[in-house]
Order: sequence, then structure tokens, then C-alpha cells
Amino acid sequence: MKDIKKVTNIGLLTAMALAISLIEHMIPIPVPIPGAKLGFSNMIILMTLYLYGFKSALLVGVLKSFLLMLITGSVTAFFYSLAGAVLASIGMAVSMKLLNKFSSFIGISEIGAFFHNLGQILVASVFMGNIKMLIYFPALVMMGVFTSFFVGLSVNYVANHMDKLGFGEKNVK
Repeated sequence: MKDIKKVTNIGLLTAMALAISLIEHMIPIPVPIPGAKLGFSNMIILMTLYLYGFKSALLVGVLKSFLLMLITGSVTAFFYSLAGAVLASIGMAVSMKLLNKFSSFIGISEIGAFFHNLGQILVASVFMGNIKMLIYFPALVMMGVFTSFFVGLSVNYVANHMDKLGFGEKNVK
């Protein structure tokens, strides 16, 4: 029974991440970097990491990227999204494990944003065949600092509320 509940919740978390990503695709960002997004779907990945661990967070990130590709039809965006989701999940999982006593969800979100941007820049460098794509990295990181602050802050509030409801990390696994 617990597995059915977990699978259902992972499906719902994936659907929420996908819905947020679709909304983000409709919001024009006034920066001169092609494909730049706010990254609010990372709230769901971070919340999944908190509730169910690394494998589930990685699964949500990969599924979100794949389903987004099917809906939007953008195959190249899939590779950017996938690389960002995988590296962000790894970065957030490692930081959550190592820095849990020293950092809040805001710090973990900042680390996730850094690695998400790194993954996207590496994919861009491969697609364009030009390592000079790294020139966009500082601008992406600066944008990520602001948006990931709000992602982490939101997850702080949601996680605290879910802990009060008995749905926190200790009670779900």
C-alpha cells in the first residue's frame, strides 16, 4: 500500500512540475539569453528530494523534461532541460546530505540552480560546437541567484507546513 501511495505522489509531483514548466514557457523573460527560464518547477524537484530522496527527485526531473518535450515538440530543449535536471538533482542531493545542518532549502536551491545552469551551458557548448558559450554562464548564475532564492523560500514554507501535517521527510519514507 505504501508503494502505491508513493507512486501516486510521484506522479502528482511530476504533473505539478510539468504544469509549472508549461506556464514558464509562456512567460517571456526580458534577458538577452535564449531559452532562459525562471526555474520555478525546481520547487517540485526540491520538494520531491526532501520527501522521497534522490532517485525520486531525479525521476521527477527526467519525466518532466521528457513530457515537456512531447507537449512542446522541442527536442533540443529536452537535452537542455534533461542536463539541467540531472545535474541540479545531483547537486541538491549532495548538498542536502552534506550541508543539511548548515543550509536551508534556500542554499540547497542556490546550489541546484548553479548546477542546472552549468548543465544547460555544457549542452549549449556541445550543440553549438563552441566552448565560448560559457560567456553566458555568469549571467545565468546571477539570474539563478534571484529565482532560486524564491524557490528555496517557497520550499521552506511548504516543507514546514507538511511537517506539521505529518507528511514530512520522517513520515513519508
